[in-house]
Amino acid sequence: MWINNGWVFQENGTFAKRDIATRKDKIADTSDDERVIDAENLYVIPGLTDIHFHGCMGYDFCDGTKEALDTITEYQLSRGITTICPASMTYGEERLTAIFQTVANYDNRKGSEIVGINMEGPFISQEKKGAQNPMFIQSPDVNMFIRLQEAAHGMIKLCDLAPELPGAMDFIQRLAKDVQISLAHTDADYETAMGAFHAGVCHVTHLYNGMNPFHHREPGVVGAASDFTDAYVELIGDGIHVSPASVRSTLKMIGEQRLVLISDSLRSCGMSDGQYELGGQAVFKKGKYTTLADGTLAGSSVDLMDVLKTVVLEMNIPLETAITCAAVNSAKSIGIYDTYGSLEKGKRANILLLDRDLNLKYIIKDGVICHRF
Repeated sequence: MWINNGWVFQENGTFAKRDIATRKDKIADTSDDERVIDAENLYVIPGLTDIHFHGCMGYDFCDGTKEALDTITEYQLSRGITTICPASMTYGEERLTAIFQTVANYDNRKGSEIVGINMEGPFISQEKKGAQNPMFIQSPDVNMFIRLQEAAHGMIKLCDLAPELPGAMDFIQRLAKDVQISLAHTDADYETAMGAFHAGVCHVTHLYNGMNPFHHREPGVVGAASDFTDAYVELIGDGIHVSPASVRSTLKMIGEQRLVLISDSLRSCGMSDGQYELGGQAVFKKGKYTTLADGTLAGSSVDLMDVLKTVVLEMNIPLETAITCAAVNSAKSIGIYDTYGSLEKGKRANILLLDRDLNLKYIIKDGVICHRF
């Protein structure tokens, strides 16, 4: 397939008007067939990668069924999110084992590709649990993680933890070479967070949410994430969890090469207002807001394509920056950038064509047109 005359997103973060070709499922110098898409006046960008979301269309990743995964992956692909690393919730080992085994044995090429698992619980703080179920919160356990990773056939790409918990530093030192460890749902101060970074942590889960706020005398995890420049930092870009001004400020503080846009979407994504479930707790969707009964924010009801459009069209973030944060950095942060995340020769031909209003016109996965609008 040839895609001609489009404004193609380059690896250096700029757009250039040029043609690109696919051969089988890869980006190539020349095409292996005569199909041509005229991309005049269209943006041509890599498929998005969401490394932190829970569900959509009434299903949750933790439902642990093929039906749930089929629905989730097919919806995500229809929205231009071609690769996903869905997040688990805080459950006990038996439930997590069953969920991870289902994912490890899952094979459906009709939807987005599941490239990993984001293990968000249970090694988190009771004080900053957010919408996580407090019944299953526990201190970090190395042997438990090893058993879960075996059940997942090595698919756990991110493991979240609160570094102030007993055993956390030993966990980091023993496992940092085997999995990306992320600070999450934590009551840690600046010194503890910096100690965790130096011990091997390389990621921060949904900055500002599930942690102490930044204060000029107590900078906490936010200040540590700014100072430690070797960590990727997630940000929920729905316009609710983090205000537009704070999104713009965070980009200046963290830099567009480290920020990762995520949706943190729940099963309510793509659904009408009403009551849903998250980790055994009732959640309520009203417009863009999804909360627990007490009003605590409980993830979002928008997908990553919605996030991309929101930060560009409503927050005045440059499109090039938004793509970097939603496709490039997300792939880099979980170690899959050698295969996904850009439109360079040899990479998987996961390609989106957008009009000037950022509406999807074509979705191409593995060199095949999946959706045309």
